[in-house]
Amino acid sequence: MLKSIIAGASALALTATPALAAANPASSLSVAKSARASAAAKGKSELAAPGAIVGLVLAAAVVVAGVIIAVDDDDDSDSN
Repeated sequence: MLKSIIAGASALALTATPALAAANPASSLSVAKSARASAAAKGKSELAAPGAIVGLVLAAAVVVAGVIIAVDDDDDSDSN
């Protein structure tokens, strides 16, 4: 039981860490507030292309499969 709780908690920690690290708390410490100029994009962004979405879905499936394998309590002995 404890093994499955630890496996689930560590899987949650591994998936939540990049989201928490994305915040930039040091930006509020900046003394000078600078204005940023932007230019219009000339082409269509390919960041959310169908291939990227499929890759994200496959990566999520691998994470879920890893958690299921880690949590599986297959303690049945085959040496009978």
